[in-house]
Amino acid sequence: MTLRWETFLAHVQERGEYETSQEADRAARVVLALLGAHLVGHERAELAARLPEAYALILLNPLQAAEPLSAERFVQATAAWIEGATAETAKWDVGAVLSVVADASGEELMQRVLLQLPPGYDLLFGRPQPA
Repeated sequence: MTLRWETFLAHVQERGEYETSQEADRAARVVLALLGAHLVGHERAELAARLPEAYALILLNPLQAAEPLSAERFVQATAAWIEGATAETAKWDVGAVLSVVADASGEELMQRVLLQLPPGYDLLFGRPQPA
């Protein structure tokens, strides 16, 4: 089921403890653009189908990544794209957005998405995997 834009944004705003919906929207756009650069095929399309249209388009039309980013470098890249962000605030942004994405995706799709990503992303999505 596709989340409505207002619902998705409200969840991100709540989890990120953002003062405004604009801050939550900025984080969502940056994180989803970076995530989209690391996913391919059916999983990316299926994940996009569960997001509000504006965010789905960001996920589906990213710049292609030259190489997969580790979870740590993903956070660093997020910090580089958000004005005034630090590694710590970017980790917060990533967790707020990706935990909402994980909830929207469901467990089965989330497992397939995590298979496409380097180790460590499970923690960014708030879905630690057993060792």
